[in-house]
Amino acid sequence: MQRAVSVVARLGFRLQAFSPDLCRPLSFTQDVLRRTPLYDFHLAHGGKMVAFAGWSLPVQYQDSHTDSHLHTRQHCSLFDVSHMLQTKICGSDRVKLMESLVVGDIAELRPNQDKVRELQNQGRDVGLEVLDNALLALQGPTAAQVLQAGVADDLRKLPFMTSAVMEVFGVSGCRVTRCGYTGEDGVEISVPAAGAVHLATALLENPEVKLAGLAARDSLRLEAGLCLYGNDIDEHTTPVEGSLSWTLGKRRRAAMDFPGAKVIVPQLKGKVQRRRVGLMCEGAPMRAHSPILNMEGTMIGTVTSGCPSPSLKKNVAMGYVPFEYSRPGTKLMVEVRRKQQMAVVSKMPFVPTNYYTLK
Repeated sequence: MQRAVSVVARLGFRLQAFSPDLCRPLSFTQDVLRRTPLYDFHLAHGGKMVAFAGWSLPVQYQDSHTDSHLHTRQHCSLFDVSHMLQTKICGSDRVKLMESLVVGDIAELRPNQDKVRELQNQGRDVGLEVLDNALLALQGPTAAQVLQAGVADDLRKLPFMTSAVMEVFGVSGCRVTRCGYTGEDGVEISVPAAGAVHLATALLENPEVKLAGLAARDSLRLEAGLCLYGNDIDEHTTPVEGSLSWTLGKRRRAAMDFPGAKVIVPQLKGKVQRRRVGLMCEGAPMRAHSPILNMEGTMIGTVTSGCPSPSLKKNVAMGYVPFEYSRPGTKLMVEVRRKQQMAVVSKMPFVPTNYYTLK
């Protein structure tokens, strides 16, 4: 087993998670959209395909969004996330490459191709290979039980954020990583493209498993307080502002050798101007771009993600407010459909996470 993609990758570089701005029904542009190896599989199982960031992906299947969401929380669901780029980084300077891109000690993020060339031009030994693999996410409290039936490895020895290469339901060369984007226990399986349909079919033979799409994926990650890159964080957001200070490696804090260190380290030691916070409210659901106001009616921030929570039956959201308004329990207002309604700053995750750790 080895350390898998870091949590900062999960929170910071989910470039193509569900967003209404990126998602629309298919039209005459369908033929130019990229397709995952499971495209025909989705159609055969009733997937409602949408155009999403240049890909044709299922937003949901025959079950409603709410039913699919709750099934994931109570059992487990299978998601096709093959639209996310998978790479292998090699060479004796591979760590130098990664640490030139991230704030953690060692991370496997989607690399910047220009940075690879830059290091190569400096005489560094580093290379990048794009993998022709599909990526399946099996998420939910029974995910490990379902998967264990198809692998020889003992999944009890595979804790959160570690991975191992193994044969899965007869498909060799799969990398199984204990991680996900829902807050539940689960795995992401990098599988050779030719074996993707076989693996998905084998997993669905277990009645615990149902297919889930982009809609459930978005509400699940929001309940878990996980960021969507481009909405909740971007290249102008620091880890401190994004309430992600725990992603900063201790060694690198001391060395101040990570990107943006001159700005970020002082923020750790003093008051930051704004913070990402969770919000809860009754009434109409908060959505991205909804204004956040203080009790005097002055706009102080903006909602970055929001939806009704199927688990809590309340509206949840996240957004940015000045530091002095970031304490949990602070009462604010949010403008929804030109009407102001009460909201309260809430701790995240909204729903407790269930990541598997060794005991």
